[in-house]
Amino acid sequence: MTEANPFETLIQLAGGACLPRCLHVVAEIGVADAFDEDPQTPAQLAAKVGANPDALARVLRLLSAYGVFQVERGKVRHSPASRLLRSDHPQSMRPLARMFGLDINWKSYDEFEQSVRTGEPSSKKILPEGFWGYFAEHPDAGRIFNEAMTAKAQTQVPAVVAGYEFSPFATIADIGGGRGHLLRAVLQANPSARGVLFDLPNVIQDASGVAGDRLTLQAGDFFKDALPKADCYLIMEVIHDWGDKESQSIFEAIRRAAQPGAKLLVIEQMVPDDNLPHWSKMLDIHMLALLGGKQRTREEYTVLLRPAGFKVVQVHPTRSDVSILEAQAS
Repeated sequence: MTEANPFETLIQLAGGACLPRCLHVVAEIGVADAFDEDPQTPAQLAAKVGANPDALARVLRLLSAYGVFQVERGKVRHSPASRLLRSDHPQSMRPLARMFGLDINWKSYDEFEQSVRTGEPSSKKILPEGFWGYFAEHPDAGRIFNEAMTAKAQTQVPAVVAGYEFSPFATIADIGGGRGHLLRAVLQANPSARGVLFDLPNVIQDASGVAGDRLTLQAGDFFKDALPKADCYLIMEVIHDWGDKESQSIFEAIRRAAQPGAKLLVIEQMVPDDNLPHWSKMLDIHMLALLGGKQRTREEYTVLLRPAGFKVVQVHPTRSDVSILEAQAS
């Protein structure tokens, strides 16, 4: 195999920030929604979305070189990737593309050198109200963020339910489970189980409508309050928000509530032990810049879980981007 030209490697990386920005803008102005199966010219699309025809044509030319849309003989067609940018696609990724294009993400990288030098999130320098406080102060951005998380869950939740055998458990607790998308799906697939949704008081208040005979709600802070008793604990894309010290504290809080033999399922993107490109390695940098969190390898999770009183059993891949790390309380 021919090695990549080192100049080409560096120039693509050094000047490549325009590529995701093109995707963000195309998602924001709704280009994929402007046509379906009939090919369109860039001028036709520009008229529909309020864009400059020449500028849009050049943006689509670049995106098509990376598999987003197809540009042939002056006409634009959908590719499998661009169809996922349609708002009406069942697995639409338009909300995610819009979310990554928010100012909060890009401005954090203006100060990213600070993160590399200190290990602290660069967002601290631009967000005096904090990452989560920003969305409270900017409801339009908060709505886009929530839509992105919902879109992501549409793919991840069915994959998690299909990727693990939940039937042995009588009680399943979802720690930091938000509005209960995952727990509700697990309970629906396992009619004999009962569930407890644990999250901050304001989140639980928003989720009040999901409570029922088999699903109870418990408000609290996992750094301060006792967690529910359960046979199985779920914690999905929560640990990656936190550094090692805080993550170990969360695991210790779960272990204090868990009986010996109880299972803990850490549902995250696992960083593979190789030098190949992988989305988890990019997401890891986003977590550093925005929250001071991190994506981890199986071994890094093992190091955090062992002193907290859990033994890693195995990692279950799923058909989505997340894996299920299964641990057992010792």
